[in-house]
Amino acid sequence: HVRSRRQRQMCIRDRSFIKGVNKMENIMNKIMLEIEQNETIVIHRHVRPDPDAIGSQLGLKYYLKKKYPNKRIYAVGENESSLEFIGNMDIIQEEVYQDALVIVCDTANAPRIDDQRYQMASEVLKIDHHPATDQYGDINFVNTKASSTSEIIYDFITHFNDEHIIDEKVARVLYLGIVGDTGRFLFNNTTQHTMTVAGKLLSFSFDHNAELNKMSEKDTKLLPFQGYVLQNFELDNSGYCQVRITKHILEEFNIQPNEASQFVNTIADIRGLKIWMFGVDEGNQIRCRLRSKGSIIINDVANDFGGGGHPNASGVSVYSWEEFEKLADALRAKL
Repeated sequence: HVRSRRQRQMCIRDRSFIKGVNKMENIMNKIMLEIEQNETIVIHRHVRPDPDAIGSQLGLKYYLKKKYPNKRIYAVGENESSLEFIGNMDIIQEEVYQDALVIVCDTANAPRIDDQRYQMASEVLKIDHHPATDQYGDINFVNTKASSTSEIIYDFITHFNDEHIIDEKVARVLYLGIVGDTGRFLFNNTTQHTMTVAGKLLSFSFDHNAELNKMSEKDTKLLPFQGYVLQNFELDNSGYCQVRITKHILEEFNIQPNEASQFVNTIADIRGLKIWMFGVDEGNQIRCRLRSKGSIIINDVANDFGGGGHPNASGVSVYSWEEFEKLADALRAKL
């Protein structure tokens, strides 16, 4: 009786898994059909891009350009100076959006899409791995089990048996995207499949050691600020830690908010640390980056304050240091 019950449970799980796989395959097929039917494709991603946002965006662009050399394919958004080594964005006019297909990579909700001209397109598709809080696309392909959107783009390519189209240009940006969103494979979103994909991308001839060095390099002018962070974090006995970067501090060290945000994980190795928040005053808002370790989920707190993200890595904006403290209290309550 016990054996048959377990077998039934396993069959239910297997059917659910197969149903999920089939659903994702159907969505990928629909996305490719839309790509085939459109001559102009504009690829967007989120504001304040990270390596995965740019890697998935450019990886998809480079792949589609090789598969469909006669199509007009663009990747747009503000360039991020610290990530320009990955690749640069295209500059296009509004007319390009007429009858264009827009694909948005690595962006959970519509307000965070970089370049709001995406709304001028005839159709919008979403490819993402964040929790599906805002399904703004006409077609939404969201796989929260993937380590990164770059991993999803690789799976998208292989689904259509297009491995032969991947070259070092495609492999390089997808690899950097995966490395970025897994914290060099240290985060718990790293799976066996993630490592398999990364291994296959490493078979191409780009110098991955040199690229990873570029990813971690910082301008010498930023190092005094790193020292400030290491001397001014606020850690309590519960394992919660926070860093406040005011406008005065940015001015004192002559750095920009996006440069300051690069140091969110400077305190990550503190023994006993469980949750931390890095708040940077950007003038019209205080941008808070939330991080946690292990099984401690913090994206629900981010959602409550109008933000979002992954279970262990989220973001939210508040509009005063008093609201920052309310957010801190909600995070402490997790402990």
